Amino acid sequence: MKAINEQLELIQRGTVEVIQQVELETKLKKALAESRPLRVKAGFDPTAPDLHLGHTVLIHKLKHFQDLGHQVIFLIGDFTGMIGDPTGVSETRKALTKEQVQDNAKTYQRQIFKILDPAKTLIEFNSRWMKEMSAEGLIQLAAHYRVARMMERDDFHKRYEEQKPISVHEFLYPLVQGYDSVVLKADVELGGTDQKFNLLVGRELQRDHGQESQVVITMPLLEGTDGVKKMSKSVGNYIALEDKPGDMFGKVMSISDTLMYRYYELLTTEDLDRVKAIHPMEAKQALAELIVARYHGTEAGQQARTEFQQKFQAKEFPDKPDVHVVLQLNDMQEKDQACGQIRLSKLIVKTGLISSGSETRRLIIQGGIEVDGVKETNPDKLITFELHQQRRLKVGKKKFAIAELRP
Repeated sequence: MKAINEQLELIQRGTVEVIQQVELETKLKKALAESRPLRVKAGFDPTAPDLHLGHTVLIHKLKHFQDLGHQVIFLIGDFTGMIGDPTGVSETRKALTKEQVQDNAKTYQRQIFKILDPAKTLIEFNSRWMKEMSAEGLIQLAAHYRVARMMERDDFHKRYEEQKPISVHEFLYPLVQGYDSVVLKADVELGGTDQKFNLLVGRELQRDHGQESQVVITMPLLEGTDGVKKMSKSVGNYIALEDKPGDMFGKVMSISDTLMYRYYELLTTEDLDRVKAIHPMEAKQALAELIVARYHGTEAGQQARTEFQQKFQAKEFPDKPDVHVVLQLNDMQEKDQACGQIRLSKLIVKTGLISSGSETRRLIIQGGIEVDGVKETNPDKLITFELHQQRRLKVGKKKFAIAELRP
């Protein structure tokens, strides 16, 4: 194992909170002295068949621990998945069937080993211990937590105030997640910032069971390609791990420069100072190639980069486009002092290359619009601009425009 300072530098990269920092350092020192790896757990409910880059923030942090010589546990919540995580929802989730959960779990195992070393990864299913738990055991587990504490949770409190129904079985979710840590004797548990309540329940249950409490490490929720909302399939701003190489490359190239550096921090171990020292376009292509290579192989990454350069830089986009549109912050639908967002249909209308709004929407839906080489088919998608950032627009087959945001 590496020295404590070296381990902490990698472990803390991109983290939001460590609860508690002193405990983490103590555990690392003890592990080093006893040549005993820490047991590091992260849980994933198989609620959908495919993973996207947002899911991999935690998986990459697991890889950091794995590279440092610790034991990582990828916990598939096939039992909790049938309860439904109440985090961040305004109503009771629709429960998945056992068959749906099992089918999704199979795809997870295939996808995570694009990042983790299968020989060094322990995969667990929480149904292994939960399906054997008796009604008496479940009652005893429920006795460890009070209703008042559950209602302190933002999700439950808000729903209660709005008189929206809360099912009793939803209270079981954080208890079962916490009990997973007891069974697995976790030293560290990772989770998104939205999981903090559940993660802290694990600390309390471990104490109640006579164990040393796990350290909780929260990671940020990765923004999707729009740069605003959390990456989500339902929003449509996601980059799936099983996207085709060219599509994956193009989606990465569509993100803003600011978001690019965030992706570098959370999804790679590249030196951020070195990355910021090179031109943003070069850095973004390097990032896109790196991500494609991770999920499709080195050759696929190189080929996707070559095709992008040939198609969108060398051949198709002219040195002198038809129009150079200058946008102001007051043109933006959502804005602050440094950036703004404009609806795609409105952006295309501002180029003057299409005569009407209805024609613009029809062309977008038919796949006739590309932004920075990526085909966009949602007229209402918000396109992000940072100050002085230029975006390349291809309108139809033969029209081109540069759009730039200025103060």
